[in-house]
Amino acid sequence: MKSGESLTKYDVLKKYFGHDSFREAQEQLIDSILGGQDCLGVMPTGAGKSVCFQVPAVLMEGTAVVISPLISLMRDQVEALVQNGIRAAFINSTISEKEIAETVRRAANGEFDILYAAPERLSTARFAELVKVMKIPLVAVDEAHCVSHWGQDFRPSYLKIAEFVRSIPRRPVVAAFTATATERVKDDIVEILELNDPTVITTGFDRPNLYFEVRTPEDKNEELVKILGEAVDGSVIVYCATRKNVESVTDFLRRNGFRVGEYHAGFSAERRTRAQEDFLFDRVDIMVATNAFGMGIDKSNVRLVVHYNCPKDIESYYQEAGRAGRDGSPARCILLYGDEDKTLSEFMIKHSHRESGLSDKELRGLMKRDVVRLNNMLEYCKTRRCLRGYILSYFGQKASDYCGYCGNCTNGDEISDVTIEAQKILSCIFRLKQRELALPREGVISVLLGDSEGSEVKGLSTYGIMRGEDKSRIEKIAEHLFLEDYFEERGEHKVCVLTPKADDFVRTKKSIVMRFYSEKERFAGSKPAKKDKAESELFKQLKALRKQIAADLGVPPYVVFSDASLNSMCVILPTNLDEFLTVSGVGNIKAERYGRKFLEVIGKYLKTRTN
Repeated sequence: MKSGESLTKYDVLKKYFGHDSFREAQEQLIDSILGGQDCLGVMPTGAGKSVCFQVPAVLMEGTAVVISPLISLMRDQVEALVQNGIRAAFINSTISEKEIAETVRRAANGEFDILYAAPERLSTARFAELVKVMKIPLVAVDEAHCVSHWGQDFRPSYLKIAEFVRSIPRRPVVAAFTATATERVKDDIVEILELNDPTVITTGFDRPNLYFEVRTPEDKNEELVKILGEAVDGSVIVYCATRKNVESVTDFLRRNGFRVGEYHAGFSAERRTRAQEDFLFDRVDIMVATNAFGMGIDKSNVRLVVHYNCPKDIESYYQEAGRAGRDGSPARCILLYGDEDKTLSEFMIKHSHRESGLSDKELRGLMKRDVVRLNNMLEYCKTRRCLRGYILSYFGQKASDYCGYCGNCTNGDEISDVTIEAQKILSCIFRLKQRELALPREGVISVLLGDSEGSEVKGLSTYGIMRGEDKSRIEKIAEHLFLEDYFEERGEHKVCVLTPKADDFVRTKKSIVMRFYSEKERFAGSKPAKKDKAESELFKQLKALRKQIAADLGVPPYVVFSDASLNSMCVILPTNLDEFLTVSGVGNIKAERYGRKFLEVIGKYLKTRTN
């Protein structure tokens, strides 16, 4: 607790962040830190990881150091913290040597509650000297998966964090946070960061406000224009796999009248910064970018994320798609899939990790891992099951096969019991094995239809047992059985091999139900709901005021108030400061700074509504 203060964690949450209660896992992790215990929090994007270290930083004596690889996030979070009345600063390559020197001086004098730093700064002589005089009660490591070779964004600079912590005269609490981590990555985080008997909390991965959908259009550009025509009240990110695609998609959208920015690693640092600020300050509506953009972008009003190409793994997809709806409001995540995406992803995997400094054996291990992850991603693109359920199951969380809010669950498709057909398909694979034969999926289907010319299969009891049935339907059922792990495809020729799940199916006589759909029907449920006209008018007025205040301050609009806060104002319609404090995201500091201006706009709106 800072000298002379008697605030509780609840006081800090309300006073500085404007919330009355903690979200799932936040309080447990905060208690761990305040109790002097190391911790690891695995929480999805938008779940409020930053609050877990920002609240303790306000309460603990000294200056908390937050290590983050995300230069854009540092600036965003520091601006937001300062607006909330919290003393914060950052040190990274975007500020001048003079600014760094001044920040170091103030940090040495204990003028900050929180100091953000890039991991590369930790080994500099200036930072080493600063550590000797700073009182550091907490080191928070954001994007902690970057410490592991097995994470999707390994960064060698993260390997120096443990050494930095050991250099601090009195060891601080170390708290690590990430949005996605497998068990192996979690183990690496604990070991490499040298966490002492940490509290480890993994929350559910579900983002219920996000709508997921996969489309397989003949023309991706035309489909993208169609999707963008449906987007309302917010910003859009369109992710492309290559720089070439970024440039061609950007050019296409601009020719079609959209306000578009573009971003990829081939641009100069100055141009990347300018593009990022255009997006943050709402000077463009759409950002077309490679995955070099967005990691750590804390923009709360992204309402749509479109993947123009299939990502290389579920971890990357969920992290990138999760940049939509960070404020908890409804948002859409749409993936445009084409057969060319697989070839492109395989090429990128083959040429990745070249400069990682790993041994040949480690490189082969990573390549094998990447291929497995890509196959899981491709299955997501093709699955007929609930998309949310597929993602949650991938991360080890039990999930229903119906969420009611994804492209596969809202298309009004035919749901059929395919138990008998499944029994025939799996029985055919089993009979082939009895004859010491194995065929790829198309070969198994040929046997079932009686189309196979091989004499060695014509004597099988399953030969021709599905003759006359719709081949396309059989192929869809076989695809479903494969994706649901009733059989595997092994070897160069991808021959079908039954799994224990198939044995369990036969033994227990369970039924199998699956969904059939047409591509036309599949896109039906993705249009966003429109706002009430009156509510929309007030929302526009509040946005205009927010934009004006943000421009005067030189900060992004969402730093003043998020869209969720503006929506809350439209619902509560506060008429005084006490009522204004009940708005989500409004704390004492912001109420004092901006409350009267927003109350004035709401008051005028209420007068016009009653006249």
